[in-house]
Amino acid sequence: MTVSLQSLFHEMANAPTAEALRFRVMDNISDYFGVQRWGISLLDNNGRLMSFDAQGVADTFAQRYQRWGLPVDPVLKYVLQYHAPAHEALVLPKDTWQRSELYQRCCSTYDHEHIMTGPIVGQGQLIGTVNFARVGNVSAFNQQDLLNLGAVCTHFSARLAELRHQYSATPNQYAQRLTLRERQIANLVAQGLTNPEIGQQLWISRNSVKQALKRMFRKLGVSSRTEMVAKLCETLDS
Repeated sequence: MTVSLQSLFHEMANAPTAEALRFRVMDNISDYFGVQRWGISLLDNNGRLMSFDAQGVADTFAQRYQRWGLPVDPVLKYVLQYHAPAHEALVLPKDTWQRSELYQRCCSTYDHEHIMTGPIVGQGQLIGTVNFARVGNVSAFNQQDLLNLGAVCTHFSARLAELRHQYSATPNQYAQRLTLRERQIANLVAQGLTNPEIGQQLWISRNSVKQALKRMFRKLGVSSRTEMVAKLCETLDS
């Protein structure tokens, strides 16, 4: 393990934007927890999926999980109820994990032998999760892993709340014309991402990004991505 929790906490505390916060955690978290697959999902104020970052996960997993795994996920159910991290051994009777519906429907197909999920919270609600999977013949998550993930989620939640408060406290007159999804797209445009890359980040099609940009240009009275970012720069930098 090459990354200490303290250095990870420092990286999170100094993240200048919510996007940077996600990226810094995604870049470092696997080294500390010894996972082969990991991800962060964030929800908007209405409980809809706002962003999903994943590493090492097959493209088809998310669709399969949403359809077959989500309704029978005992780990997520625990996280939702208690706002505390959990792994399969914590929430299921001993030696029943591989017979569970979640394992049979999803995890076995993708070789997810052990899973752990932690809560991202804001204003008393679950607004996201940190998700881990260990692949193959490896050790299961233990109590120390739960404690460490709990600490990471606490720091992540606190910094995300600070960044969102800064964003809402310094509104840009042009940004107010855009929806939350459109502001997400604008942030990714400002980072230099292409339409296909933006679509991959937000789990929407390339055409959806293209059509959203057309609407955004009309709302802002601009004709190019560069001009759009210039108008929104005060908000994007906050």
